[in-house]
Amino acid sequence: AQQAVAHSSQFIIDKSLKGWKEVEYEVVRDAYDNCITVCNMENVDPLGIHTGESIVVAPSQTLSNREYNMLRTVAIKVIRHFGIVGECNIQYALNPYSEEYYIIEVNARLSRSSALASKATGYPLAYVAAKLSLGIALPNIKNSVTGKTACFEPSLDYCVVKIPRWDLSKFQRVSTKIGSSMK
Repeated sequence: AQQAVAHSSQFIIDKSLKGWKEVEYEVVRDAYDNCITVCNMENVDPLGIHTGESIVVAPSQTLSNREYNMLRTVAIKVIRHFGIVGECNIQYALNPYSEEYYIIEVNARLSRSSALASKATGYPLAYVAAKLSLGIALPNIKNSVTGKTACFEPSLDYCVVKIPRWDLSKFQRVSTKIGSSMK
């Protein structure tokens, strides 16, 4: 403890959420406040394993309908509250034994999760986000995949699983343990 204080007089104390579920929503909003959720994803590994190194399932498989809709509603409120126009990824920690949750990350940009959501749903997130940045309304953007409006929420009747791959044999003396920091 003394050594830590030698570098800084500041302390940060956070509540541990290790073991909670990690859930993500990809949300899109235009300048006219049209807003949809494109994809919901759940990490199979609990919080404490970086999402980039976790197995991820879309759509969520363990959320109740109530939990799904509660987090969806909050995601839409968050993107509206911050006035984000474009694509946004919102990550939650959800207590597996109650409906208690925390927002752990808000990314108002395209990310690795956005790429997964786009592949999982067939929704062209990067294309739509580019059009939204030009001020085009979501109902007026044509989904290049379906040929219909981009102002719809994809509904999946299938399950997508992302399994990370580590080629650690290329690196000597690298720990094979995964944790909260991505390798």
